[in-house]
Parts: sequence; structure tokens; C-alpha cells
Amino acid sequence: MSDAAPIPHGKPLGRLIGVSLGPGDPGLITRAAWAQLQRTDAVWTYPARSTKTPSYAFDIVQRAGLTPPAQHQMLLFPMTHDGDKLARAWMRAAETVLPWLLVGQDVLFLVEGDASTYATFGHLARTVQALDARIDVPVIAGVNAFAAACAARGMPLAEQDDTIAIVPAAYGVSAVDRLLTDFDTLVLMKVKPLMDDLINWLTLRELLPHTQFIERVGAPDERSVNGVDLPALRGTKVSYLSLMIVKNPHRIRGERIKGCLKKTSPAPLPAVDGNGLSAEQETAE
Repeated sequence: MSDAAPIPHGKPLGRLIGVSLGPGDPGLITRAAWAQLQRTDAVWTYPARSTKTPSYAFDIVQRAGLTPPAQHQMLLFPMTHDGDKLARAWMRAAETVLPWLLVGQDVLFLVEGDASTYATFGHLARTVQALDARIDVPVIAGVNAFAAACAARGMPLAEQDDTIAIVPAAYGVSAVDRLLTDFDTLVLMKVKPLMDDLINWLTLRELLPHTQFIERVGAPDERSVNGVDLPALRGTKVSYLSLMIVKNPHRIRGERIKGCLKKTSPAPLPAVDGNGLSAEQETAE
């Protein structure tokens, strides 16, 4: 990378701002995000998977009745696990926004859900800062899809001492299965590629009655399926913007420290080597 470009006319650099819009319902746009969207001096950018696929984030602000500024630009982020293709896409996006930033113009990157949770904003921010470390990249927090989904259904995400795991389902059923020992609630993101496998696993583990599938949370075409009805979705197409919330009534909890006053945590178990001896036992012998 060449030396950082000078700031024209002594103007401050622009900021790349991650503006979280919530999962789909315009009513869940926060006041902080709404204030940014009222600005007329900032550029809007928003992600799309391809030129043939509309931007879901841009759709949210349109449904909110907001008019985009004169300068607004779609940025392409292809749906692929190819690291080279992703890196090229991030670089193209960064090189698109950097000229605006260097002349002191703020750039808003609109993102559904929360910009810090499984979002494209982090990749763009890192790439921009790799090009010019002076660029500030603040994030406006937003409502996550799983929080909105639970609230709409009167279903607590967690209560009291419940444990929660939020994981991309792409890690596979075997990885998700290992979480059942330690977590009361599983939030499975990006379930589209593994729908049939997950339905089979939920059936095997007797978790279907305790599962909710929600697609495009908060959008006009949101779809929700109770777990017992999930087998009907085998072999069907679901949206990429889908998740499952799995409550795990079978988890056996260990000892917990009760109350909110300061207490001493139980001592950890001694480390055990391959012969089944603890360090203390080895020393004694």
C-alpha cells in the first residue's frame, strides 16, 4: 500500500459508519440509526449478493419511507466461501468508498440486523483501514434477528441463568449436537444449506416441539414454522435470511452460584494426564 493520501484543503477525513437497521421491520430502526439516515451530507452504501439480487438493507429503508441521498451506491458481496473471491469483493468495495472518505465525506454502510453480528460491515471496515488506517469506522448497534423473533413470539431468549449459543449452522449437525450438553438455547443462523439435516437431527433428539424456524424476520413476507411442522419443509427452498431457535429441555445443569453478591467460584478440577493421574498425584509419587 502506498503512503496515505493527504487530506484535501485540510478537511477532516470522513467516517465509514456501520448503520444497523434491525432485521426487517422499519419500526426496529433505532433512533441513533434514524438520525444518521436523515442526513443529506452523507453517502449511502448497502450490500447485495449480485446485480440481479436487490439489497435487503436498502429495502428496509425504502419501506421506512426514507428517500436516499443523491449519492448512494450498492456494493457487491457475493455469497461464496471462496476466500480469494471474497477478498477481491471486499477490496473493490473498499476502493469504492475510500475516495469519498478521503475528501471528508461520511459514508453510511446500511446493514440489516446488527452491524457487529455476522455482518459484512466488519470485512469492509477492516479492508478500508488496511488501505488507510486513519479512517474511523464507528458502529451503530441494532436489533438482532433472533432477539426480534423471540420478542414477537413472547418467547424468552434466556431466563435467569440460562446459557445461549449463537452459531452458524454451517459448522454441521455434529458440531451443533455437541452444544446440547452446555446450552439451554441454541440460535442456529444461516440454516438454509442444512435444513434437511437439521430437521432429522431435531427429530432424533426429540427437540422438534421446542424449536421455532423463522425466515426473513420482521419483513412483510416473514414466515414462521413451529418445530413439529418442520418436516414439511424437507426438500423445499428457504431464504438465506433464516434461523432456528432451539430450546433444550434435556440439559442437565451443574452447580451454579446463586444470587448477585460476591462469592467464591468453585475450585477447578485438577488437570489429569493420559495415565489418569493429576499433577498432585504425580508429584506425590
